[in-house]
This record gives sequence, C-alpha cells and structure tokens, in this order.
Amino acid sequence: MAPGKKEDMEPQRLEANQGWQWIKRGYALFMQAPLLWIVLLAICFLTAAGISAVPVVGEPLVSLLMPVVIIGLMVGCRSLEQGDELELAHLFSGFLQHTSHLITLGGIALVAQYLIFGVMMAAGGGALVEILMSSEAPADPEIIRAAVTGTGTAVLLGVILFGALLMSMQFAPMLVFFRNVPPVAAMKLSLRAFTRNVGPMFVYGMSFMLLAILASMPMMLGWLVLMPVVFTSLYASFCDLFPAEQAVADAPGDVTDHDESAHF
Repeated sequence: MAPGKKEDMEPQRLEANQGWQWIKRGYALFMQAPLLWIVLLAICFLTAAGISAVPVVGEPLVSLLMPVVIIGLMVGCRSLEQGDELELAHLFSGFLQHTSHLITLGGIALVAQYLIFGVMMAAGGGALVEILMSSEAPADPEIIRAAVTGTGTAVLLGVILFGALLMSMQFAPMLVFFRNVPPVAAMKLSLRAFTRNVGPMFVYGMSFMLLAILASMPMMLGWLVLMPVVFTSLYASFCDLFPAEQAVADAPGDVTDHDESAHF
C-alpha cells in the first residue's frame, strides 16, 4: 500500500460524547477474550520490567521497543474486530512489518524525553530531573519536597512538553503500521487529532480517571480489566479518528518490513 497522503489522513472532528463510546467499544473488545488479554498484558509488563532491570541499556531499550509492542496489541484488537481470534502471536506483529519505522518512533520519543529533561534542568529543576531519571524512588519524602520546591517553571515546562510528546505518540504507531504514514508525519497527525478533538479527549481522559479510582478500590483487582481496556479503547479511538477503507498495513501474506527507505 502506498504511503498515506496527508489529505487522506486528516483526523476526523468528533462529538465530545464519542470519548465514552471509545471506552465502551474497548470494553466490548476486551470481553471477547478477557483471560487472554490479561495474559498478553502480563507478558508485556513482565518482559518490560525484566529488560528495564538491565543496567544502562535496559530502560532506553524499552522506550525504543514500546511502539513495536503496542502494535502487537493493536493487531490483536483488529483481529477481534474482524471476527478472528486473539492470539499470542499477535504480540510479535510489530517485529514483522514496519519494524524500523516503529523503532524510529521509539527513538524520537527517547531523544525527546532527554531534551525535555534538559529544558527542565536549564529552568532550575536539576534535582527533580535527577529523581525522575532514577530507577529507584527516594525513600525520604522530604527529598522529593525539596526537589520540587522553587521549581514551578521547570515543572510547568515539563508538563507542557511531556503532554505534547504524549499526544504526538498516542496514535503514531498505528498510523505507521495500519496507514503506512512515515514516523514524523504520523506524530504530527497524532497531535492534530488531539487539537481537533479536545471535547472527546477530555471525556475520554476524565472517564478513565474515574474508572481508575473505582478499579483501585477492591485490592486493585479492577486493573485486571481496566488496563487491557486502556489499549482496546485506544484502538477504538484510532479507528474513529483515522477511518480508512482498508485498515491493514500490507496485502495478506506479506510479512516483510518494506519501504524502509521512505522519508520521515
């Protein structure tokens, strides 16, 4: 499939109540294979924790591979949507197609994180950045309080810049994989989807905040349902915002990572 044209990939402008519909559709996808969704998420988190434990290279490697892993979950959603079964093999879909472009996304996000930390340090938040980049949380709350005190500008910059980065990355892996959009263009489209849909994004975010509180009450057991729904509803929102007649990365049977020379 040829790279998506910008005019074809413009995000839709949706009503605010659509944010709740994404959660309902995500829950419906989860209920088609609840046990397997929990197993898949457990594998992802345990693997990420294991890799992160490797000194020096662990956490950067997780950041690089995050878009690849997310695509595995999104392919599982697509399979259920098309009436097929959810399979463990779906987790490896991102390693079969568009792998280098997905890793490029992870690399851009990783570099952007370090740049944002640099901006925060320049704004006087050096101690706070040191805590954020540490693999272990300080045992003494006073250390955190001291690091935050007097760093209002650094914190504000961090919130704004990390928020923009999160919005840019939200739909970018799916745009790369399902719509064949180059990485940087995919990030721009993802950010545009947020700016054009403040209403549904607000409803979506606030709904998840309330559900997170409820999920945390009975010994955190509700997160066994809510965490998979985070990803299944992400797929539902992507399909609404970026509809296409053919939402597949390549023709059936083609599992090679092609078109890697495409521009960013």
